[in-house]
Amino acid sequence: MEREVITSRANPLIARVRKLNARRAFRRMENAFAAEGPKLLAEALRWGAELEAVIAAPGTALPELPDRVRRVEVPDSLLASMADTEAPQGIVFICKGKALAMPEQLLEGRWLVLDGVQDPGNVGTIWRTADAFGADGLILCNGCADPWNPKTVRATMGAVFRLPVYEGTLVEAADKLARAGVPLYAAALRDDTEDVRNICLERSAVIIGSEGRGVSEQALTLCQKTVKIPMLARCESLNAAVAAAVVLWEMGRERLREGEMHHV
Repeated sequence: MEREVITSRANPLIARVRKLNARRAFRRMENAFAAEGPKLLAEALRWGAELEAVIAAPGTALPELPDRVRRVEVPDSLLASMADTEAPQGIVFICKGKALAMPEQLLEGRWLVLDGVQDPGNVGTIWRTADAFGADGLILCNGCADPWNPKTVRATMGAVFRLPVYEGTLVEAADKLARAGVPLYAAALRDDTEDVRNICLERSAVIIGSEGRGVSEQALTLCQKTVKIPMLARCESLNAAVAAAVVLWEMGRERLREGEMHHV
């Protein structure tokens, strides 16, 4: 299929990409987000994402696309003007989002609950790590960064197309996890804190707090127990994404031992 050529900055498709990159409310209203680069496009195709349009610079090779996908060519300068990065690698595309509302029934497995993690890069990195270590999904609560923010999407390195992420309140998450028989812990310090290495997290959910204030009081009220990550006394805390990675490693350790994962 031939590519449609667009040269005007005022074209509705170009304006749509800019709005998707800039406005959370517009992304939600349209149930769509924009992403960049050939690697993310390849991941979107591999995992069956619903693509709306692929916009490329002249001479940029495109993979085989479904017939329904709109193919557009624009000058380099126009592509740069609509992209969220300084170097969009020749491709920008629009993808339909998946449902963010929590399902009526959660799987009995491994979940990470993010409590007010507002940095898009951290949310995306945690999403990528959760996918790598075999978590069943993320639940975003208390004003976390938008999972469809372009910075979040880039940081997932393709996990955005593979691993489910839901949004909801902590109360809703705790209720649905309890009904699924999944114990809820929080990464925090209090009298009942246990070393994360001493608790079986193979079937569990763990709350990771925000970068600035940690786990909220509401989260501490809802969790059954708290867990700590051992570190040198001179260090006060870990970045949210790093703390999540340690917890996720502990969650996935049994699967790794059983040979379900590969080494990198």
